[in-house]
Parts: sequence; structure tokens; C-alpha cells
Amino acid sequence: MTFDFSVTRTLSMAKKEVRHILQDPFTLAVALGFPLLLLTFFGYVIDFNVKNIRLLAVDSDHSRASRQLMEVFESSQYFKLTAAPSSGQIVHLLDEEKAKAVLMIEPGFGKDWARNRTAKAQVILDGADNSIAGTILTYLSGIQAAALKKLSGEEFRQTITLKTRFLYNPELNSQWFVIPGLTVVIIGIISILLTALTVAREWENGSMELLLSTPVRPLEIIIGKLAPYILIGLGAVVTVYLAARGLFQVPFKGNHLLYLVACALFLGTTLAQGLVISVVARQQALAIQLANITGMLPSLLLSGFIFPIESMPRFFQIFTSILPAKWFMVIIRGIFLKGAGLLDLKTPFIALFIINVVLIFIAAKSFKKDLEP
Repeated sequence: MTFDFSVTRTLSMAKKEVRHILQDPFTLAVALGFPLLLLTFFGYVIDFNVKNIRLLAVDSDHSRASRQLMEVFESSQYFKLTAAPSSGQIVHLLDEEKAKAVLMIEPGFGKDWARNRTAKAQVILDGADNSIAGTILTYLSGIQAAALKKLSGEEFRQTITLKTRFLYNPELNSQWFVIPGLTVVIIGIISILLTALTVAREWENGSMELLLSTPVRPLEIIIGKLAPYILIGLGAVVTVYLAARGLFQVPFKGNHLLYLVACALFLGTTLAQGLVISVVARQQALAIQLANITGMLPSLLLSGFIFPIESMPRFFQIFTSILPAKWFMVIIRGIFLKGAGLLDLKTPFIALFIINVVLIFIAAKSFKKDLEP
């Protein structure tokens, strides 16, 4: 690849791309409005704090102690308690999704408690949804401690007290965790689609072949085409940032300049990925499919947005290292919630920079092949 790089030709290429964007208001609407729409919609929809879990109660004891136990479940705000018609209908009600769990209080529960014997109650969980079942299990330890305190009354004495303190997100507000992650997913998908579709449209119209026949170098084409979209992408970043701070009240503890640098680096990486897709696809329909496969699905499933990477098999932990979204997810959550600096985030910054350079190199080489007979 030649290094005969001209700033003048690159700026001319960028001006030409700006004119194309201004003539296509749909592109601007997608770039600036769609991220805000998606962030607002999914920001309210996605909530990892599971509440109002439907819980059926089968009280076979009908004692004061059994009623107090059910009160503890209901007052926790995690469960929505409903009395079961009969114990024989439990499996049927779970099959019909009428409940996610069943509380069964055995006969003699109150007498056993009054005689200082083990009072037995059972919680049956719907294991078909293991995420909710796992969440219920974490709630039960707290419920058990609260029930012990309520049933014991003034006689209860806690000999050991463990106090828990949560750093960076003291209230465990899931929106503080979700919104920065959504920013990564939304900006990544939009930026990949923007370049993949616009350049693929030029391939379909035949204008790209004319451009490649000019003295403009492949690297000049790439930088000239990427520059306007990076500016548009940064506009979308600012819009999403204002929504996160103003609409969802997500705190920002980091450095704004470092945040913009990270966003620009991520945008350059995903836009270059879109260029590579456009070179491979050359058709808008195929470009959309490849953008979704290589952009949306990895951003949602393999970036750490929903599923912790540490919990994945070793192969996928290594595989996610080639995904820009994984590294940017670490950066944006670190800057937003922890106030992390460049030294704290040097590894994801270096990884994102390397991926950026590699993708731009691949795009430039692909364009060069088209120039050669």
C-alpha cells in the first residue's frame, strides 16, 4: 500500500461525503434521532432488578407464625403473594405461568417454632427460567433473616453482623449499569450501519467504481469517508450522553475529554468495520445482514452488556478480545461510574486502538485490490 497521502485530496473526499449526507436527511435522522429513541425505549424496558415475582402461598398451618412468614415475603417488594387454591394445582399453575415460585408452609410450622424446634417451609421454583430462579435464590437468604427477626421479636439477638457496602452504585440501580452499556450497543450498531449502507449504495449505483478510477488513494478515500461520520457519531454520542444524565440521572464521575476520545476511537473502529462490510457485500440488503451479524449480535451477547464475560467458556473469553464493543464497554462503564483515568483503562484503550488500525488496514487493502486489474 502506497503512503503517497494527500491531505487536500482527503479533505475533498470528506467534503464530497458531507454533500451526500446533506442531500440525504434520512441518514442524519437515523444517526441523531434513532440512538436517542432506542436509549429511551430500552433504558426503561431493561431492568435487571427483578421485582413483583408472582409467588403462590400454600399455608397448611394457618398459624400466627405462618401468617408472619407470608407477610415478610410480601413486604420485601420482591414478591407478589397470592394464595393458592389447593396444593394439588401447584404444578398446573406453574405450567400456565401463573407463578414463578410456590411457598409451602407445612402443618405444625407454628407449633414447631413455639417449641424451639426447626420450623419447616419449602419454596418450589420454576427452573425453566434459570435467570429468575437464580435471582429468587439470592433473595431467599435475606427473606430468611428477616423472617427470623420478625418471628423472634424482641428475643432475637444477632451475634454477628455483616454490613455490605456497594461502591460506584450504592443503590444497585440497574439503569446506572444498563444505560452506559446501551450507549455502546446503540452507537456501535448505528455507526456500522451508516458506513455499510452508504458505501454499499455507491457500489450498487456504480459511483464507487468511478471513484476508484481517480488518482485518490484508498487510504484517502477511507479517511475522507469516515471523517464526516465520526462527527455525526460524536453528535449522537452527545445526544445520548445528555439523555443519560438528564433523563435517567446516571452519574458521570470521569473526565469528559477522555470520554470523547474513547468515543471517537470506538466510532473510528466501528465505522471502519462498516467499510469492510461494504467492500465485501456491495449490496445494501447483504450489508444490513452482515452488519447485524457482526455488529448487533456480538454487541448484545458477547460484549459483557448482559452476560459477564468471566462466566463464558474459555474459548469465548478469548474470542471476545477481537470485538471492539467489549473493550469500549469496559471503558465507558469505568469512566461513567468509577471515574477511571487513562492509566486505569490503558489495556482496553490499547486493544481498541489496535483493532481500529487493523480494520482500517483491511479496508484500505480491500480498496486497493479493487484498483488493481
